Amino acid sequence: MREAAFVKQNKDKWVAYENTLNNRGELQPDQLSDLYIEITDHLSYAKTFYPRSNTELYLNALASQAHQKIYKTKRESRNRIVGFWKTEFPSMFHKHHRELLISFLVFVFFALVGAFSSANEGNFVRSILGDGYVNMTLENIENGDPMAVYKDQGEFNMFLGITINNIKVAIFAFAYGIFLGIGTLYIMLQNGIMVGSFQYFFYEKGLLWESARTIWIHGTIEISVIIIAGCAGLVMANGMLFPGTYTRLESFKRGVINGLKIMISTVPFFIIAGFLEGFVTRHTEMPDWLAILIISSSLVLIVYYYVIYPNQFKRQEKHATIH
Repeated sequence: MREAAFVKQNKDKWVAYENTLNNRGELQPDQLSDLYIEITDHLSYAKTFYPRSNTELYLNALASQAHQKIYKTKRESRNRIVGFWKTEFPSMFHKHHRELLISFLVFVFFALVGAFSSANEGNFVRSILGDGYVNMTLENIENGDPMAVYKDQGEFNMFLGITINNIKVAIFAFAYGIFLGIGTLYIMLQNGIMVGSFQYFFYEKGLLWESARTIWIHGTIEISVIIIAGCAGLVMANGMLFPGTYTRLESFKRGVINGLKIMISTVPFFIIAGFLEGFVTRHTEMPDWLAILIISSSLVLIVYYYVIYPNQFKRQEKHATIH
């Protein structure tokens, strides 16, 4: 490629990089790292094909500026933890909405499969939920308290046990992404079928509304975050399968790092879900309006933080870069 063509092809990008490096706002370390890698790739190309040219000199200066800013930014601020959830995570997660959508659709599809199978196969619910749970629930229904299972343990013990169990499921959903994403999809299959079978079981007993208004008080966040953990597993798998312009190893590393960041982002939500299940769900006497308020607020929180906010943040980033 002629030097003029190379410059014309990449000039707008270099100018955008230069503006970004010179703006007054703080950049995230990951953004600067990506920027630096691409600049150095262009610099290597220029050194090979246009040695001692103005293009090489310009890119060398730009790479040096980026390098300095990366190491300057490496000094962690006191607000590093807050900054992760406020800026670093949403900036990164925006580009992984496709994996989130896949995880969600797979879960919903197998939830429908679970409900359909339960409707057409008499013993399917028992094979999924287990005889012990089904028999206990049938006994609770006969005693007039279908949701008594949420009152059996002490509040704190239930909160702790549920939170640990949910985090364990999420870790499996992420870690199984190492099997090219197939393991992650299998975890989504398992949990989707379980939820579909569970809800159909109560529907068949004429208790769909009572079960839904109770279960989804904690289940809205709990299930949502398991789906997000599935997204993390798919992000790791995507790094292995589709390296793009990076080496496969570098792409895999980036997939693992981004997947881990997604997992870290879910921890507060798992704690909230565990708290709701341990301390709130057991109050089945609460009015419908309060249950609906908790469920809808939980859904809004998840959708805003994982879908709407990253999109808004990315638009603000682009606007700041252009100006």
